[in-house]
Amino acid sequence: MASFVDDEFQSANIFIPEEWSDAADSIAYDSNTSPPPVAFVCGPKNSGKTTFSRLLVNVLLQRYKKVAYLDTDVGQTEFTPPGLLSLTTIDKITSDLSIPCLKTPERCFFFGDISSKRDPKTYLAYIFALYDHYRRTYLLSNGGSPGNAGVPLVINTTGWVKGIGYDILVDIIKYISPTHVVKISISSVSKNLPAGAFWLDDDNSDVATVVEVNSARRDSFNRSVLVQKDARLLRDLRVMAYFRQCFPSDMKITTIKELSRALAAHPPYEIPISSIKIKHLHCEVPKSEVLYSLNATIVGLAVDSENFPDCMGLGIVRAIDTLKHVLYVLTPVPKSSLQKVDLLLQGFVEIPTCLLQVQGCISPYMSADVLPSA
Repeated sequence: MASFVDDEFQSANIFIPEEWSDAADSIAYDSNTSPPPVAFVCGPKNSGKTTFSRLLVNVLLQRYKKVAYLDTDVGQTEFTPPGLLSLTTIDKITSDLSIPCLKTPERCFFFGDISSKRDPKTYLAYIFALYDHYRRTYLLSNGGSPGNAGVPLVINTTGWVKGIGYDILVDIIKYISPTHVVKISISSVSKNLPAGAFWLDDDNSDVATVVEVNSARRDSFNRSVLVQKDARLLRDLRVMAYFRQCFPSDMKITTIKELSRALAAHPPYEIPISSIKIKHLHCEVPKSEVLYSLNATIVGLAVDSENFPDCMGLGIVRAIDTLKHVLYVLTPVPKSSLQKVDLLLQGFVEIPTCLLQVQGCISPYMSADVLPSA
């Protein structure tokens, strides 16, 4: 990965408190858990949910060959660019808990926003569909692939735990029925989730194991426990790291300016407008403005279906030729996958401003060197 990403994620010498280690061990080695554990990690913003989830995945990998990870935080995604809800399987321990890395998810949906506020119904439907996929593949595979036996699930959540955010959290827990619910609390008591099994109705006795731990920002040696990052900066870095994948890993791209120029010079895919559908998420656009609204935007590259469109990845619509009726798209999605794409989804995931500020990056004028998509 290019150093403009690496520099932002240098290890902060993270120290994991004993309380967290004990909690992760108790979930991974719970003798009462069969099938494997389904752990739901929740808590207010900046409480350490992602750090704890990474720790838990590592501990689970000491017992299981692989772990599934359901990422419900569209604003601060773990393995994908922002705006995606995803299910990813992991088979290797992460050596540095401070460094997230991009992975190709097993299945994902493009929600197209950094918060569930605009469309909670669709947000929940996507999460339920991802969990259903996990359940069919890893819990109900009766006689299926041996490699699918014994795959635990970690669900990481957003820090929105009040108002509608609380209702969404409760809906997810009730649908998934996890074996363990990890509640992380911060020093500001009013911002925490209610005590105990807060999601249960009075007449419901189906109680998961509740694991309550405290957020810990510093240890006795003043070492950081959590990696604190500016949310917008983190999203921008994710987007840049994602589109860095358009180029070979050994290609020298060490600054934002170099990435911008590389993207400007990179031959885009040429996609006939007649071969795709275009859908705007969370807003309505007049038909006469549909194509113009796509120019210089990030879109989800999806395969339409009767249920929900599977997302193959993201693309930048670099230009539109209305005379030739084609779109020019930059994307790291392999050609074999791109050929399946028949739907472009536009939401509110933005191209980082730092890329647009470099002259010649996302120019409305096309290079003559165009790579056809078919």
